[in-house]
Amino acid sequence: MKKKTTIGLIQIKVSNNPITNIENSIKKIKEAAKKNAKIICLPELFLSPYFCQTENHSKFKLAEKIPGPITNTYCKLAKELSVILMISLFEKKLTGFYHNTSIVINEKGKIISKYRKMHIPDDPGYYEKFYFSPGDLGFKSTKTIYGKIGSLICWDQWFPEAARLTALKGAEILFYPTAIGWHPKEKKKFGKAQLNAWITMQRSHAVANGVYVAAINRIGFEKIKNRKIQFWGNSIIIDPYGNVLRQSHFNREETIICDIDFKKIEDARQHWPFLRDRRIDYYKGLLKNPEDE
Repeated sequence: MKKKTTIGLIQIKVSNNPITNIENSIKKIKEAAKKNAKIICLPELFLSPYFCQTENHSKFKLAEKIPGPITNTYCKLAKELSVILMISLFEKKLTGFYHNTSIVINEKGKIISKYRKMHIPDDPGYYEKFYFSPGDLGFKSTKTIYGKIGSLICWDQWFPEAARLTALKGAEILFYPTAIGWHPKEKKKFGKAQLNAWITMQRSHAVANGVYVAAINRIGFEKIKNRKIQFWGNSIIIDPYGNVLRQSHFNREETIICDIDFKKIEDARQHWPFLRDRRIDYYKGLLKNPEDE
């Protein structure tokens, strides 16, 4: 296992044409690889506009099996470039049974891990429960030649339990492919606070677990019928001390490249031994819902 590596986060604007989205992602993956990125991650469900803004049965046709034609394309690319790719997909598990899924493809072009989103939101403009079943594979850490990585997805990034369990499995970098943004009517009043809360949560995961955190978002306005979201970009990489190492802009496509020094994880955990001082003998209450008064 190497002591250092380089990661690349690809922040993109998604079009209505799946072929265009694939071609754009391939182009940017190759550019990231030329800049020495060894682990490259794209945003959540980047192959199409964020269809969960509405409940529409016709959108189930976007799902596909894993492995399938789409994953085969990225497997060939990973092998060609000798990189690790993290790809977010709308997975068709069985007929009528779907997941929001992230896969890890190794440098040999093999799918070595599959993570199915555990926390599924159901909020205005984010009607994911209509499309996705909750994940059934648990939290995962995947060993690669460039480091141990944890796959989580968007809404998972608000839950400290998800970050903690993935870190306890050995993940050194938590990746959060994401599709998150502002409802335009709310942006003026709540936009800054919403974005700051999101960044604060990612920094807290890094500090509490002594790991690197990488969140990858899309940009641009996406409108479906009378629904509209402005995705806020701001893809971000944070070190185990909570320092922001790289952060993209909110309104343009951008690939951020960052060197990762795994020694920082050991240093952070030695100086801030939060994992050592956990009291798991008194945490049984976490397995219960809040009690009524």
